[in-house]
Amino acid sequence: MNKDMSHNSTEGQQGRFAASNGSSSSLNLDSVVQPLALNPWDVVLCISGTIISCENAIVVAVIFYTPAFRTPMFLLIGSLAIADFLAGMGLIFHFAFVYCIQSQVVNLITVGLLVTSFTASVGSLLAITIDRYLSLYNALTYYSERTVTRTYIMLILTWGFSICFGLLPVMGWNCLKDVSTCSIVKPLTKNNLIILSISFFMVFAVMLQLYVQICKIVCRHAHQIAVQRHFLATSHYVTTRKGISTLAVILGTFASCWLPFAIYCLLGDYTYPALYTYMTILPATYNSMINPVIYAFRNQEIQKVLWTVCCGCFSSTIPFRSRSPSDV
Repeated sequence: MNKDMSHNSTEGQQGRFAASNGSSSSLNLDSVVQPLALNPWDVVLCISGTIISCENAIVVAVIFYTPAFRTPMFLLIGSLAIADFLAGMGLIFHFAFVYCIQSQVVNLITVGLLVTSFTASVGSLLAITIDRYLSLYNALTYYSERTVTRTYIMLILTWGFSICFGLLPVMGWNCLKDVSTCSIVKPLTKNNLIILSISFFMVFAVMLQLYVQICKIVCRHAHQIAVQRHFLATSHYVTTRKGISTLAVILGTFASCWLPFAIYCLLGDYTYPALYTYMTILPATYNSMINPVIYAFRNQEIQKVLWTVCCGCFSSTIPFRSRSPSDV
């Protein structure tokens, strides 16, 4: 998404950020021949990519080098971290290639990497949601061999579909030869971006439905515990509200980051000012920046490892207990 901004009506000005003077253009991931003026939006995206890569590299390293983190829950968190790490690296690479190398082939490969990584990130979030729901719905049978098998199947499907989507622009489904087929993000075609957007809305609908079911299960469990242990109604209310608030933050963050870009992909046109694309795609990248905080750094086992690495010892003031995916 760091791109040469192009006047689609004037090919000689391809790569310029035309939004500032009211010209129409789309976010151009295609390469150019002439040197480009540095675009501030591209710099912001590159900085975001650096932060995303560093955050998720820590998560990947912690999970990879900790033998205890081989459970389905951590495999899914690791998949999310790898996808977001690749997304951050893709933003950095694309910035470098657009302003330094300016190779059409290299840019297509980088675009494919970005499509693959962001698709895998959204897919991993869906897989984590499914895992959380099943850990509550099938609590008695969750810790079984079937769960491990199901986790690997979800990971294979997630990355399989993501790689397929990422290969499309590289294998020729791009708008390099026909500008009229371009989307708001060049060189992706309009049809390509529509498919990605519709896929996102389908994933979001499934996640929304699953989190509604999780809320119902959480409320029911909290009520049962309150009755069995003779808790006051206030305690039951506080516990339920905390669980629902956490779920609302998770889903709300995902929606606020991705919905603007997904909607604009359906409604926008390649002749629209590139400023609109930047304003919607930047929040989408922030989702990969927030994911480690929500899904990894809040986990007490990961906190323990980080304290051990950073301080050389584990602080006894931090409570530690074995957590399941349903601990939301």
